[in-house]
Amino acid sequence: MPSGIGQPLSIVNLIDPSEHLRPELKFAAKALECFRDYSIDENNPIKERVRKTYLEMHTNQTMHFVTDRIQQWTSFSTFKSGIMDALEKLNNLVDESDPDNSIPNIVHAFQTAERIRLEHPDDDWFHLTGLIHDLGKVMAFYDEPQWAVVGDTFPVGCQHAPSIVYRDTSFVNNPDTYDERYNTKFGIYEEHCGLSNVTMSWGHDEFLYRVLVHNKTTLPEQALYMIRFHSFYPWHSGGDYHHLCDKKDLEMLPWIREFNKYDLYTKSHEIPDIVALKPYYQKLIDKYIPGELEW
Repeated sequence: MPSGIGQPLSIVNLIDPSEHLRPELKFAAKALECFRDYSIDENNPIKERVRKTYLEMHTNQTMHFVTDRIQQWTSFSTFKSGIMDALEKLNNLVDESDPDNSIPNIVHAFQTAERIRLEHPDDDWFHLTGLIHDLGKVMAFYDEPQWAVVGDTFPVGCQHAPSIVYRDTSFVNNPDTYDERYNTKFGIYEEHCGLSNVTMSWGHDEFLYRVLVHNKTTLPEQALYMIRFHSFYPWHSGGDYHHLCDKKDLEMLPWIREFNKYDLYTKSHEIPDIVALKPYYQKLIDKYIPGELEW
């Protein structure tokens, strides 16, 4: 694998169904009729691409797979980079699951951050969280399959909840579905054990969370929760998995929901002046996540 983030880049056409396939619309600020229809249509290439991505994800994201990925990626030996350079890398990541918005992920990062900054002007850590929340997607440049980078996350090691996207059809070939250790409501977990003790499906949320902790970020606990669980829609919007939550999880839930309204509903064709904004965000990076990080 490449050893440095400064290597020549190729565009990764990253299919991110998490941006499009949403059974929950409670965060939406616009009329429901403005949202796309996400029904299955084999003749629609976009819908099929999304469906197939989730099928691969839900077939392959097992306890064994996630354990293996954690071991691999938490060696933090894939590359070294500062935050802003990693963001620049996302300039070469195009989300092909979004037919209405083909802008690179770096633009989405600044759009999210700037909307948070507008509505939460005094919380500079929140601005930075919006900027970096998708940085874990850099795994896509280092041979990680798309279904292990993007999309909604869910716990492994217990029963798959009803609100998971494509739940009824997509787990039929996942061996954990038939494993008595993992296919009950609690599986390997205790009631109210806390999400910090739950193994989540592998993706950009968990990876970035672990990178930040490893590199000793001083971002507050709210920020780390937002980053780690912003794609955990079956919990924070679907209403499932509360039986695994502890008091701290429930205290953090409003923060995650507050973050998600900026993440999901700030996309537009209005491109922020990234060059002009960089000095402000670099100051925040230097404050909370300085220097070169191990990824």
